[in-house]
Amino acid sequence: MMADVSAPKSSDQLSVRSLVHLARFAVPFTWHFLGVVALVIVFNTTSVLQPYLVKLAIDNDIASKSFHGLEVIAVVYVSIVIIGALANYTQVVLLQYAGQSIIQRIRMALFRHIESQSMAFFDKNAIGRLVTNVSNDTETVSQFFTQFFLSVVRDGLSVVMVIFAMFRLNAGVAWQCMVIVPVIFIISFAFRKRLRVSYQTARTRLSSVVAFLAENLAGIRIIQIFHQERRQANAFLTLNDRHRQANVKSYMTSVMFNRSLDFLGNVSVAAIVYVGGLRVLHGAMEFGTLYAFISYIRQFFQPINALTQQWNNLQSSSVSADRIGRVLAVEPLVTDNKDLVNSLSDEEVRGAVEFQDVCFSYKPGEPVLTDISFRVRPGEFVGFVGPTGAGKSSIMALLTRFYDPVSGVILLDGEDIKSFLQTDLHRHIGIVQQEMFLFTGSVKDNIRLFRDDISDETVVESAKVVGAHEMIMRLPRGYETHLVGKGSNLSTGERQLLGFARIVALNPKVLILDEATANLDSQTESLVQKGLTAVAKNRTTLVIAHRLSTIRHADMIYVLSKGRIVERGNHEELVSAQGLYADLYQKSGIEFEMEQTAHP
Repeated sequence: MMADVSAPKSSDQLSVRSLVHLARFAVPFTWHFLGVVALVIVFNTTSVLQPYLVKLAIDNDIASKSFHGLEVIAVVYVSIVIIGALANYTQVVLLQYAGQSIIQRIRMALFRHIESQSMAFFDKNAIGRLVTNVSNDTETVSQFFTQFFLSVVRDGLSVVMVIFAMFRLNAGVAWQCMVIVPVIFIISFAFRKRLRVSYQTARTRLSSVVAFLAENLAGIRIIQIFHQERRQANAFLTLNDRHRQANVKSYMTSVMFNRSLDFLGNVSVAAIVYVGGLRVLHGAMEFGTLYAFISYIRQFFQPINALTQQWNNLQSSSVSADRIGRVLAVEPLVTDNKDLVNSLSDEEVRGAVEFQDVCFSYKPGEPVLTDISFRVRPGEFVGFVGPTGAGKSSIMALLTRFYDPVSGVILLDGEDIKSFLQTDLHRHIGIVQQEMFLFTGSVKDNIRLFRDDISDETVVESAKVVGAHEMIMRLPRGYETHLVGKGSNLSTGERQLLGFARIVALNPKVLILDEATANLDSQTESLVQKGLTAVAKNRTTLVIAHRLSTIRHADMIYVLSKGRIVERGNHEELVSAQGLYADLYQKSGIEFEMEQTAHP
């Protein structure tokens, strides 16, 4: 069964595993990260040297009033500050380049993986959640490769170097300072689980908000027609409020964690001032050394605090990595068999289609198609009719390999369609659906689907074949007219005509019309019918008929009911049989439709 990638998974181990899994994308940038580490060492060294130089100035030069020594130290101090600034700038630029390149690779891999999925994947996973995975989650994971990595290397090394410097100055005082280390670990452990849960909850609720928004924008017409704006706004308010609460709780937990460490740092500074001050007063330690210790204590807590804040980024990144990992872990249910690939050249395809005892179900135990068998010879025009839910569209979905059958075989020119590459199969089997999808771009690009190998002349000729040329020329810029929002600046009939022109331009050998004329008015349908006659010529055409007038002259009509073919024959034979088709025929008013078409 296809997994729901939005389902929550509980484990920290899964988070770490997901981040490690995504780390493979960083392998090509190994040298970039090594360069960052080298620059971090330079930057940290300059930072640790600064308090020590001040200590030398106080104890050696100021105490002895040696101005020459002060000048030397001042020059050295300024020099290491400049070196540190350059190293810091270079490391940030280098790391950002590597990090953003890695995220680009992850985003592209995720996009390609989603595109490779069968339709069953999209049946179970909301589009809004997948959009969140590709956009927001990848952006959040980028923090792991940039901010978190830099903090672990820079701040981790800083802590080690500061501790080393403190022990070099005064081992006794340094050991007293180390008392705070276990306290830091205790605080971190106490907040660890709460931080992870709060971040995971916030990310999950954000995903729900995005999914709800995407669904409502897609169905905005239905919402307005049925006056559901207030209800949907209230539902969106509820989701937003839950997301707000989760975010507030997450920030409260994070602030409590960070302020606890800030308080511990301030207490440590006060303690070192007291302990060190007593030593200075009793002559056991120089004043410059006390100043250096105070500076090092602050330098000690600054990276510790930064590391703990990056812990928040780690939690957020790990949650996003979980979500990305779950998507990447889903194997497509429909795949190419690379060991049994038949070539499918344009010249060899004849367009013979055959179903042999095909059974199919979207869910186990709930059959949609049962023992479907039929044969369509090359160039034939066949129709499929039946009540809603009879399985007509499922047959077409199987032929295009949007899904694979549970049992049985589907043949194209005598070969199992599973033996063909899906790209080849889809090139030779075209489909026009009831809802025509148009992309943002020009009319011309939508007809040829952005394929450069289809010339402008072919685009125009294709439009003329289906009767769309005059309609297109009435648009503001003709074939260069820009379409937006799924072609919302065109009528339903105009969009459908572009869909027919697209099929002619792509020139498939097998044509599927999935109730393609159901949304057209009588005048537009009459125009399209003329185009369909030309389109279907020399092509195997399978039509799912909403209006029986569409398939009245079909070579063969298959009547489906409850997932089975219950009748087959041409129009006259089926009407004479007085079965389900005859009943549908009488209820459709086809005779009236044909009379109106013949005598307008």
